[in-house]
Amino acid sequence: MGMFGPRKSFEASAHGQDHSLAKTLSWPHLIALGVGAIVGTGIYTLVGVGAERAGPGVILAFVICGVICACAALAYTELATLIPAAGSAYTFSYTALGETVAWVVGWSLILEYSLACSTVAVGWSGYLVGWIEAAGVHLPHALLVGPHGGGLVNMPAVLVSLGVMGMLILGTRQSATLNIVLVLIKLVALTIFVVYAAPAFKADNLHPFMPYGFGSTELGGHKRGVMAAAAIVFFAFYGFDAVATSAEETKNPKRDLTIGIVGSMLVCTVIYMAVAVSAIGALPFTQLANSPEPLALVLRQLSQPFAAQLIALAAVIALPSVILVMMYGQSRIFFVMARDGLLPRGLAKVSKRTGSPTLITLLTGLSIAAVAGFFRLDEIAELANAGTLIAFISVGICLMVLRRTAPQLPRLFRCPAAYVVGTVTVVGCLYLLASLPSSTLARFVIWNAAGLALYFAYGRRKSDVGNPVARTA
Repeated sequence: MGMFGPRKSFEASAHGQDHSLAKTLSWPHLIALGVGAIVGTGIYTLVGVGAERAGPGVILAFVICGVICACAALAYTELATLIPAAGSAYTFSYTALGETVAWVVGWSLILEYSLACSTVAVGWSGYLVGWIEAAGVHLPHALLVGPHGGGLVNMPAVLVSLGVMGMLILGTRQSATLNIVLVLIKLVALTIFVVYAAPAFKADNLHPFMPYGFGSTELGGHKRGVMAAAAIVFFAFYGFDAVATSAEETKNPKRDLTIGIVGSMLVCTVIYMAVAVSAIGALPFTQLANSPEPLALVLRQLSQPFAAQLIALAAVIALPSVILVMMYGQSRIFFVMARDGLLPRGLAKVSKRTGSPTLITLLTGLSIAAVAGFFRLDEIAELANAGTLIAFISVGICLMVLRRTAPQLPRLFRCPAAYVVGTVTVVGCLYLLASLPSSTLARFVIWNAAGLALYFAYGRRKSDVGNPVARTA
């Protein structure tokens, strides 16, 4: 029993057939899962939101987030190969720190993944509507945005969420294979964007580089500055953690997880720098600010309507891959918490036909569709970021704790300068967390207060680790 409750042993990842996930994934699937999650709404849509908060300094915001996430990715890789079980940061925290911390991390991850899915669904809707209207077709406004925008419901966002849910229910391998195709479409589209936008680069568009300064400050009731932008474009980088949640379904986790997590981060960092510099250099940031389809907007302003249509069409076709990966990650976190007894065990039932948790996937998809239909993109993304930052902080701590408490365990991948990497991850994520709007932090505290109430009322009494007899109860 540790300071933060009982800890899960390294051997506790073995489960019965009805509660084990099928091993169907290899490293190409994992790189595609990572790139599929990382390259999405963040670069397609949140570039505009970030530019509104930081001006051209949004480029620096991407760099800062990339460094912090690269450190987190190294920590995730060591831990995922050391503890190749479903649950990612939740499972790492359970093993290294204790059950109470694991609950907070798991509850935060549920928030992260579900809201990330909803954010991408809203971003996808913006590109779909822009593409349709550019073709001269105008749809009822009431069905295109939620109440915040003067409408009733964002119906496209609801429909894409339910569609992806259906794909995941069919099975993990089929979904992951389709995801590879969607990832290739996104990469081709972003390459087309850079080819057209980079030659239009104007140095004048980068001045002033930081019109609102570096730190996150409140101006006119809104957060401004490079760190304020970083706190939201951070959303653009995470996704590799979804790869870690697939550990139990990976054929050769020690090899494939290393390739999948590190490989997807390297690919995406290069892509992001190229796209961000091209977009900000081609158009004044004031024109990009808060555009629901900033990349397509840049190409239209450069008199490239056909390329703009291709970018928008690629987003419409391929952004659902991000929803797929995030919904997959959320359902697996939910699944493993239920399997551990912290949530009702009936939720951890695995379909014998597909090897995936059908009931949890269904509940996840319905809740994501509801949020996507009624809430605003930036608010959803900020709250999702809060959940992710907590998970990353925990992973950085777990890396350092296990180096101290379990140095003898074999590590196929050893994170270089582990204590430096862990410290940068923890401190960087704390700074980003503090840079979020106070209203977002208040909502996040409320979410976790409700979660802790559920934990002490139910999960702590039913936990398999804390109450071994509960497994047979």
